[in-house]
This record gives sequence, structure tokens and C-alpha cells, in this order.
Amino acid sequence: MSRLLIIFGFVLATTISSRAGTIVGTVRAERKGGAANDPACGDAYKTSRALKFAEVKNYEDEHDFVVHIMGAVGTNTPAAVTTPRQVITEKKISQKGAMFSPHVMPIVVGTTVEWPNYDDILHNVFSMSESNPFDLDLYKAPVVKSWKFDRPGRVDVYCSIHSQMSCVILVLENPFFASTDGKGRYSIPNVPPGTYKLKAWYERLPAEVKEVIVPETGEVKVDFVLTVKGLPKT
Repeated sequence: MSRLLIIFGFVLATTISSRAGTIVGTVRAERKGGAANDPACGDAYKTSRALKFAEVKNYEDEHDFVVHIMGAVGTNTPAAVTTPRQVITEKKISQKGAMFSPHVMPIVVGTTVEWPNYDDILHNVFSMSESNPFDLDLYKAPVVKSWKFDRPGRVDVYCSIHSQMSCVILVLENPFFASTDGKGRYSIPNVPPGTYKLKAWYERLPAEVKEVIVPETGEVKVDFVLTVKGLPKT
């Protein structure tokens, strides 16, 4: 009898723990109308010495989007039992060719990020962000420095020597997030069923938030189009 109860309990626990859905979708960005393609601009980009080298952002080529569930728990109506999700608490951002790679990295609170320098010159890694200010000073290989991000928020990181070196770390309150691939697609698996606030983020445009209801099994699709909208006008 006790053996049957153990088997029943195992089956029940397995069934409950499998209650999780997946959020999938796409994110794309589009610039506000006008800009360089507006006829009102005339030939200014071609004839002006000051403007002909001005870069016009092509949002169709962008893919550094992050989609994540908002909040410390991440749901307004959490399930009683949730599917465990592995939380990665060690990450790496490389310094090579006087650039940070990757340029955008989402992490969960408590993650330690290593900053190896693969160049033969000194680099400095620092941030003046309100949530996670730090300064790793000047160094190069074989020294490898790291920093633990223990508070949520956006962290803009720079090198004090090389102006082109910058990256963004999004320190999030839960592990339910994903970066998009080269085609703007994302997938957030093993999400406990419930009602969520889902946020799509991009460095140069306002974020967008949508409500999503995640089922006990299967997928729910949420697409985003980010552009300049809803901001105060002069």
C-alpha cells in the first residue's frame, strides 16, 4: 500500500511540476516617419559635409531586444506549484577590438559578470548607474575582473579610455526573460501559468508592456513593434 502511495505521489508531483507554458513571439523596431527618407530633407545628406557621414539608424537590422516578465515574482496570479527553472548566476562580457561583446545582456539579480580583456591594451570597465555603480579600474590579461549585480535596474557600462566602448546590462528580478535572435524571435519556456506583465525592451526606443495569460501547457504568442510613441511633445 505504501509503495502505491509513493508511486501515486511521484506521478502527481510530476504532473503538477509540468504545469508550465511558453511565451513566444517576435520583436521589431521601426523608426518614426520622416528622417533621412523624407523628401523634405532634400539632398542635405548628400551635399552637406557635416551631414553626409551622419549615420541613419536602420531598425530593420536591429536584434538586441529583450523580453521579460516584470516584477519580483513575475506574475499577478501565480500557480501554487511552479516548474523550477535553472538560474544562471555567472556570465561573461568580453573586451576585444576595443568593443564589449555582447552589447546587451539580460541577467537575474545576484549574477556575477566577468570582464576578460582580450586586447593587448588596457581597458577600464565602469558604470555610473544608480542601481549598480562600480569601477574595475585599468587592467589587461592575465588579470580578469568581475562584478556582482545585486540590485535590479538598467546598467550602462563604459570604458573611460575608449569612447566607442559601451554596453547595457539589464538586471532583472526573475529568470523569465529572453533575448531575441537575428530574426527578432524570442522564447521564454517553463513559465508558471498565470497573468503576467510582459515587457519588450530596446536601448534606443521606448519599451512596450502587454498583459499575457500563460496557459498550464502549450504556447502563447505575443508580438511587439517598438517605435517612438506616447512621449510628451513640445
